[in-house]
Amino acid sequence: MSSISYHSAALAARLGIAYAFGHGSPFYSLLALTVAVVQDRHMLEHHLAMVLCEINSHKMMIGALASVFCAVIGIIFKPGATKEQQYLVPPTSARDDPWAGPGKPLLLPCITTHTRLIPKRHSFVYSYLVVGVPVGWTGVCGGMISVAAAGSEDERKRQKKGWFHIDADDYLERGGGYLGLRGKLDAHLISQGADPEQYPYAYFVTAPRFLGYHFNPISFWYLYNANKTLAAMVLEVNNTFGERRMYYLTPETKPEVTVSRSCNEQETRTFRQTWPKDFHVSPFNSRKGSYQLRANDPLGPQMRGKGPIAATIVLRTSDAQGKIVAGLHSEPGKPVELQSLDPAAMTLWQKAKFLAAWWWVGFGTFPRILTHACILFFKKGLHVWFRPEPLAKTLGRVADATESQFEAFFYLYLRHLVNNVGDGDGPGTTENKPLAVRYISCGIRGLRSELLLSPSASAAAAAAAAATGTSIEFHDASVTGEVSPEGIDVIEFRVLTPVFYTRFALYAHDVEALFCELRESCTIDISPPAAAAVFAKRLLSKRTLPPELQIRDLMSYVSFKLIQKLRRRPAPIPRLKIWPTNKDGTATVLSSPKADAVPMSVSGDLRSFRLSAMDGHFLSLGHESQAITTDYCRTVLSLVLADRITFGSTVLLQLLKMGVVSCLVCGSMSLVLRALYILGL
Repeated sequence: MSSISYHSAALAARLGIAYAFGHGSPFYSLLALTVAVVQDRHMLEHHLAMVLCEINSHKMMIGALASVFCAVIGIIFKPGATKEQQYLVPPTSARDDPWAGPGKPLLLPCITTHTRLIPKRHSFVYSYLVVGVPVGWTGVCGGMISVAAAGSEDERKRQKKGWFHIDADDYLERGGGYLGLRGKLDAHLISQGADPEQYPYAYFVTAPRFLGYHFNPISFWYLYNANKTLAAMVLEVNNTFGERRMYYLTPETKPEVTVSRSCNEQETRTFRQTWPKDFHVSPFNSRKGSYQLRANDPLGPQMRGKGPIAATIVLRTSDAQGKIVAGLHSEPGKPVELQSLDPAAMTLWQKAKFLAAWWWVGFGTFPRILTHACILFFKKGLHVWFRPEPLAKTLGRVADATESQFEAFFYLYLRHLVNNVGDGDGPGTTENKPLAVRYISCGIRGLRSELLLSPSASAAAAAAAAATGTSIEFHDASVTGEVSPEGIDVIEFRVLTPVFYTRFALYAHDVEALFCELRESCTIDISPPAAAAVFAKRLLSKRTLPPELQIRDLMSYVSFKLIQKLRRRPAPIPRLKIWPTNKDGTATVLSSPKADAVPMSVSGDLRSFRLSAMDGHFLSLGHESQAITTDYCRTVLSLVLADRITFGSTVLLQLLKMGVVSCLVCGSMSLVLRALYILGL
């Protein structure tokens, strides 16, 4: 077979790549490229590496990988190959986005260690892969690591991706991926009362997505000051229930400085901090105790380093006794220069070997957790703590389908309440001030954070805007500690867990629901704290009772009557109180109150049940909103039936419905067949 020219083969390869991307698969383009390589391996060697770096590699099919493997083997083992030709040193790819700031995107092969000291000893060590990226960099590095740039969800989906991908939507507060990593980090720091300008540099270490999947128990945000010195950290902890807790930490003392002789006598800073445990991570640990962190600076000194990773977290009991020691460390026994890998400097063969060795690690994280949970429960007999609902600073789990439906209903109802807020008791009273409610949802895709204005607040804001010629900002009283300068009371209503939405629908009285969920079960938070009484008096205390049951049709009548009879107050959720802190802000190590401080009794409402105010609102909607009323009635009826029959699980109720329907259908068919048999048909 005669050899083709370099430029002809290059053009053919690029046309094949374009054709493949246009038809959704790179298989045909890689096959054409392989043929070209076989024809003229020597001339296409560097071009092969360059083109492969430009392929959206995480979408490759097995056939495409086989074609690449055959081509690479043909080049590596061709007769008379030089050392440079054997190892395919790739040129700089046009798609490797440059980064002028400190730090580099790095692959960080690690091991994770876990040792339980009490009440029974248990240990394990596993391989674990994380990547490190400078916060602010976006793009693709060597076809291996990619970070989505700020933009809409559709824009982020269209961006080029590497094998290991990071999207800001997966981290910190839910949603907000359009902000990018830097934007979300700045927003989180502001929410913690920190100034993002104090940390102009940041480095992010996390377990990325591989083929669209990731399970990430913990991520580390290393925050650096203007002198490029590690000044703070943010630990992002996830549990298996989908809940998340971020800890913003500053060092408890001046960072310890050591000298590592394996790093060419470079200084390494050690970050230390201790804080109270308030997040449910493992069913074999309560929510009591404290954490102690010891972590090195992976980029020190002056953010010129490239690892290694070394982070150790000790869980201590309420009496400061060590209970669990967990760590994440770079692979031991390897030279420092091999403990982190720069994808831009890796050869094609090195990338292939790395993927073959590490592709499965992310998929194995959850099965490993489940395996050791079974060992602790069945073999070692450890006590199990059931998952409590999260505290105020914890991100609740993702809402299920029923909770998402009730979130929409609750939002419509809250908006109705704000739009119809009373004028108060007279001029000069607190109740007469314009009112705004900042509603923050929980567990809903695309976090809903909306400022709802009463008619008087809208009028006041419009008048102020017309007078000043600028838009009006509403200050959160929980942050400023005072009333908005525009004379508008701003109340923040934050839902802490999506279970609130279904629990609220089970109450017959709004005021009872508010204070039970706020003070007893703690599924919501209202700030400032004194605003809870204002919220109840102005929004929930009705001057007119809910309307009597109106008969529109037989089905509506029966459904609402069933809701009225079956609805019952939900049981209170036991809570652990937040630990007190010292005057300097450091956490105490005193034991927290026992969880059984709140009795677990299902007390019925002593007053006669009637339609709830939310029922009355949706029932009173006009015929143009009949679909909303019907949907609300069906959803609430399913909820109260599930509460009575299937322990509150609407999924089990649906399965029960399917079983009943199947039995009825089979029974009907059996009767029909029996009748036909008797009739001789």
